[in-house]
Amino acid sequence: MSPLTCPWRLWPTTRAWGCVLIIAAAWLQGADCYAQDAPVDDPPAEEETAEAPERVDIEPTAEDEQIAERLERILAATEWFRAPAARVEEGVVFLGGQTGTSEHKEWATRLARNTQDVVAVVNRIEVDRPSLLDFSPAAAQLRDMTHTAVQAAPAAGVSLLLLVVSWFAASIVSRLVSRFSQRRVTNSLLRGVASKAAAVVVMLLGAYLALKVSGLTRLAATILGGTGLLGIIIGIAFRDIAENFLASVLISLQRPFQAGDLVTIDGRQGFVQAVTTRGTQLMTLDGNHVQIPNSMVYKSVIENASANPNQRLAFVVGIDYADSSSDAQQTVLDALRSHDAVLDDPEPLVLVDDLAASTVNLRVYFWVDGERHSILKVRSAVLRRVKRRLQQEGFTLPDESREMIFPQGVPVRMLEADAADSPAGASPPPSSQQAAPPAEEAEDESTAAEGGLESERKTIEEQAAGSRQLEEGKNLLEDGA
Repeated sequence: MSPLTCPWRLWPTTRAWGCVLIIAAAWLQGADCYAQDAPVDDPPAEEETAEAPERVDIEPTAEDEQIAERLERILAATEWFRAPAARVEEGVVFLGGQTGTSEHKEWATRLARNTQDVVAVVNRIEVDRPSLLDFSPAAAQLRDMTHTAVQAAPAAGVSLLLLVVSWFAASIVSRLVSRFSQRRVTNSLLRGVASKAAAVVVMLLGAYLALKVSGLTRLAATILGGTGLLGIIIGIAFRDIAENFLASVLISLQRPFQAGDLVTIDGRQGFVQAVTTRGTQLMTLDGNHVQIPNSMVYKSVIENASANPNQRLAFVVGIDYADSSSDAQQTVLDALRSHDAVLDDPEPLVLVDDLAASTVNLRVYFWVDGERHSILKVRSAVLRRVKRRLQQEGFTLPDESREMIFPQGVPVRMLEADAADSPAGASPPPSSQQAAPPAEEAEDESTAAEGGLESERKTIEEQAAGSRQLEEGKNLLEDGA
């Protein structure tokens, strides 16, 4: 027999459950009153669906009408349903009405299923279909965003203040480092790098603190961790640019040459015009601009012809085997010493260098002041003077021997017979063995064709002043740079 037909058998249990229900109702009423009286700061944009209780007890051996009434009151109390209805037949609950979300419908199903003496649940609650022009989700999302923004406003203000303070602190630290290094580091490029590096460190620290105050601790750690990775990536991508920049710093510190020096770098000779953060600019003796990357300059062999103003020149002159080598050496040495552009200290040298096929070769060494005189012009003037002195002293300057082949033979004519057949008083033909006397040459220090012996430095400087600058930027070779 069911409890509904024999209620008197469970009377003690009914009293116990009745006490429990009275206490629960009193507690629920007090909680409702506290909820109504408690101030609500900011209700959520969308109510969260509460979990349905595991079991709702009415009374032992509850009647169907009691179950239906209880369920209707609970559904109406939630305010999630419109026109809620509950009908119970033989323990089967039939729910009706309308609701806005499917979560609320599922909640009603769980509620009825967990109610005492419920055998099954048939949920006929209709879920509202959203309208095509329903902007309520967007409005709810906008309210959530506004609420979040308002809550984050104090932290954002403090973070912004930290960034501003960090910017001012970075500026102050940069100036202090620049002023401190100005007394100890003479290179302006290195001072600028040190001051900027200190400013970057302060700014990174300020950004980390600002993100941490804003609650973005993970993002702050990611940024600090990614700074090193970003530096590696940028270093790989811009390896040549970074290498040239570092080479420019080293060149400006070590100063292997100065502006105006005549240097040879990577096979290119010219006067140094400027050194920028990218490359070294030269002007060749032909008046052409050449820019060499600083990384190549730093790694190449640099020949600086201006570091020591004195330069040694050399050339070879050949005399006949029948001539005296020692006399020829003295003649050439006297010619060198008589020229004003040839330095007496270090003294010039004339050495027997080679016994060639048809000549005895003398190698001549002499020194010239490259700051005052042009190397090319002095060499030309010295060669001209040595040739003249040797010819004046009767030395022969033979040509290189050559082998000539005459396939048809060479006709021979007797000169004595030709002289006997010639009329009296006629001069004999000139002999092919007699050399023509050398032409007189002026023994000037320089000729008009040589254009004087002055150095080309002034000419190159004038050409550089009137030429277009290859690259904008500060010259790291300037005084105080």
